[in-house]
Amino acid sequence: MKVIGITGGIGCGKSEVLKYLESLGAYIVEADKLAHTLMKKGENVYKRIIDEFGNDILAENGEIDRQCFGEIVFNDESALDKLNSIVHPAVKEYILNDIDNKNADGNVDYYVIEAALLIQDGYRDICDEIWYIYADKDTRLSRLVKGRGGDATKYESVMYNQETDDFYKVNSNVVIDNNGDFAVTQTALKVMLNKLI
Repeated sequence: MKVIGITGGIGCGKSEVLKYLESLGAYIVEADKLAHTLMKKGENVYKRIIDEFGNDILAENGEIDRQCFGEIVFNDESALDKLNSIVHPAVKEYILNDIDNKNADGNVDYYVIEAALLIQDGYRDICDEIWYIYADKDTRLSRLVKGRGGDATKYESVMYNQETDDFYKVNSNVVIDNNGDFAVTQTALKVMLNKLI
């Protein structure tokens, strides 16, 4: 089983890449979605967050109120650091155990991990290869405005806070150009999968 890390900035097209890889039989884990699952009521991460931040962040149903909690952590760097110190190691531990289980089962050829902070969170040691999905800034902004609505300046500020293209390129094994027709990207993805076999 090969473990592939997928990373890239906002609007680069990671979601489309993941859908396509899944259609080819890859097993997909999205770190953000996994983090939200581990933060659900009854999970160990949930308990640790409540211990750290208190019951004021809970909705009426007892789940973490993501909007309320988001306002707290995204406006307080130390609170965000505390949250990350709870969630990120738990996500990584889950993924490591899942990789071991899938490897033992022998039913998965490609285990794909997608995370915006894949490199920064030390997944290079876990992945056989890291693939950077690249699209230039104008292409990304155009996609984001068309797909999510809103003003381009809001997405530009997110991009400003993300790593540069050079950072991703230096720290990745493969750069997949996703600027143009997605059919071209699909061909590149197939080629890279075949090389891994």
